[in-house]
Amino acid sequence: MRQLPPLSALRAFDATARLGSVTRAAEELGRTHGAVSRQLRSLQDHLGAPLFDKAGAGLRLNAQGIALQPVVAEALDRLEQGWRRVRDEARGPGVHVACSATFATRWLAPRLADFYRAHPQVRVRLSMTSARELRDEGADLVIAWDWKGFPAPDQARALPLAPVAFGPVCAPGYPLDEILGADVAVPCRIAHDFTSRAWDQWSAATGRRITGARELSFPHTHLCIEAALAGLGVALVERRLIGAELTDGRLRAPCGFAAFEQGLVAIPSGDRYQSASAHLFIDWLGAALTSG
Repeated sequence: MRQLPPLSALRAFDATARLGSVTRAAEELGRTHGAVSRQLRSLQDHLGAPLFDKAGAGLRLNAQGIALQPVVAEALDRLEQGWRRVRDEARGPGVHVACSATFATRWLAPRLADFYRAHPQVRVRLSMTSARELRDEGADLVIAWDWKGFPAPDQARALPLAPVAFGPVCAPGYPLDEILGADVAVPCRIAHDFTSRAWDQWSAATGRRITGARELSFPHTHLCIEAALAGLGVALVERRLIGAELTDGRLRAPCGFAAFEQGLVAIPSGDRYQSASAHLFIDWLGAALTSG
């Protein structure tokens, strides 16, 4: 028989330890302040020792709490991952894919019908995130191009999918013309909050530099695209994401597009990436990206 405290008490402890407040823990867990307080008392009664010290209006872990917190956090993480895996498998063959919201909505989702026609038995679950949050989704596969900042084990597992090519784009009439010189000055340059190195990579790939009298930044690529469409400035965008706007003339790319050294990859996460469904999706995605 396992000698464990109630799971609800462990969840209350984990939330309070992370947030430093019973009130905030109660909000996260959807419980009342009194219910979380009772769960914490129950856990401390099971242990026979306190886990927190008072810290002003909040709580601070004591020595016992500091020792217990990583154990509980890891156990809850593993339990959540295992639950998701069993739940997903029970629902049938599937693959959980995390990618940027812009890539998902502008390129991947419109083409998923092709995948389902080829593999109707496989269910694709999409998590759409910002670039900064891509690695926190617990997905089987993470699709990314700006992956050189990921931990070394993730980089070593990266599966190449396709090259990427970025170019400066702007609305018709915006003062960005193809200039033979190396440096171009524009009224406003648009940047991505979490992939700000993209402009430097473009300069390294082309030997040219675009500077702005001012700079706007946004947390999502689709916001950068919308800002360019509105005539606010020049955005640096991967060509696949703006095919329709280039075709109908709402955006123009007077400097063309330059290939970046690091291409789009699928980074396996966890064990399920080895499933047949994950391999089918990777093969299809690589072929679809290469064909356009």
